[in-house]
Amino acid sequence: MTRLPIDDILPELCACLERTPNAVVQAAPGAGKTTRIPLRLLDAPWRAGGKIVMLEPRRLAARAAARRMAETLGEPIGETVGYRVQLDNRTGPETVIEVVTEGILTRRLQRDPALGGVAAVIFDEFHERSLQADLGLALCLDSQAGLREELRLLVMSATLDGDAVAELMGGAPVIASAGHSFPVETRYLGAPPAGRSGDNFVPAIVSAVHRALREESGSVLVFLPGEGEIRRAAALLADAGLPGDTDLMPLYGALPQAEQDRAIARPAPGRRKVVLSTAIAETSLTIEGIRVVVDGGRARRSRFDPQSGMTRLFTEPVSQAEAAQRQGRAGRLEPGLCYRLWDKAGEGALKPFADPEIRAADLAPLALDLANWGVPDPVALRWLTPPPAAALDQGRDLLTLLRALDGQGRITAQGRAMAALPLHPRLAHMVVDGANAGWADIACGIAALLAERDIVQREGRDQAPADLSLRVNALQGDRTR
Repeated sequence: MTRLPIDDILPELCACLERTPNAVVQAAPGAGKTTRIPLRLLDAPWRAGGKIVMLEPRRLAARAAARRMAETLGEPIGETVGYRVQLDNRTGPETVIEVVTEGILTRRLQRDPALGGVAAVIFDEFHERSLQADLGLALCLDSQAGLREELRLLVMSATLDGDAVAELMGGAPVIASAGHSFPVETRYLGAPPAGRSGDNFVPAIVSAVHRALREESGSVLVFLPGEGEIRRAAALLADAGLPGDTDLMPLYGALPQAEQDRAIARPAPGRRKVVLSTAIAETSLTIEGIRVVVDGGRARRSRFDPQSGMTRLFTEPVSQAEAAQRQGRAGRLEPGLCYRLWDKAGEGALKPFADPEIRAADLAPLALDLANWGVPDPVALRWLTPPPAAALDQGRDLLTLLRALDGQGRITAQGRAMAALPLHPRLAHMVVDGANAGWADIACGIAALLAERDIVQREGRDQAPADLSLRVNALQGDRTR
């Protein structure tokens, strides 16, 4: 088995977890923390037959990490190592390491606050600071303090301030791995000029890809803000034509699993690929064969708009930490190159880190989870970033309107039924009321269509209709087949 940088700190980490229940691991991208640490902990005496649950921020990363660990053990997925993500469960009775997405841990804690049968929870890629990761850590720390003092909690990150997390976890030790990456040359191409019809961003990305294919060998990973830009770039690249040995592959969250797996797999011998990806490829994944990165320098984030009560998507510049993560993708396997679509002089204006999701998110789901946990006041828990009071109050007001909270802010029977569903409270309220009225099937169908954008899409089928009633009919038609 190939030695990885993280292997150098594994003895220290294991000894640390023998003495204390909490630890923080800081390791550079490519160090191997995601796939090596859970396997090493299998032999820990304190595990005593309990499971190791590892959180990943994205479904693709969870599946990829579980598959890699299973391959290391020479086993199929679902034996010692499995994964559990929304709508996909590949675990079995012998599974010890469960790789899950973050919302699944929250619901597991709500059902069983003591996390019976779980010996350790690992928070991977914690620097992404998702709302569910922050909540999951707060609930685990509360469970550890009141119910399970022997529960091991391990936070792993590449770019986060490990000392701040360690203090939150009661002065936990910080173990650092320098990691290893090959040198990456950076070339600044400047910001795309404005075109006559507006933003010239996608054509500039396409131009940079053609330049990379001309000047460099190996596969190219291109970072774009979202699916729309990926589709436009793919169309322009296809129209212009790619070298005969080059395959074009998109990579984003709504893509079917088989196409995601194809995008991250090693190219066939004698071929290379251009992977057009969202931020999904920033962390946790090693895309085989990549030695060139084209970074558009933009990220798409969701923010809650208190005026409309809706969450909207915004496109903004990446942070310095995100740019470093993207650049590092080019140096995982050999010396690489990163093209950046901005000027070096303006790099200092980038924020050091992206804002934690908790500062900009709709906090109605968080308010419901807190009420269901029995602590409607978040001060009762430990947070790296406390929830903003105004946004939390607005979330509570909505929950009261939906009959999930009573006049004293306590959860109701309606609220508990809503909290059991992996849906936004608005949709959960609709499903619960619909089921009570005898319309469970259509209520669940509408909720699925609103929560998952393309569940009516099928390979080879025309674009699904936008009209909700037509999409519900299409969904019901699928169920009768």
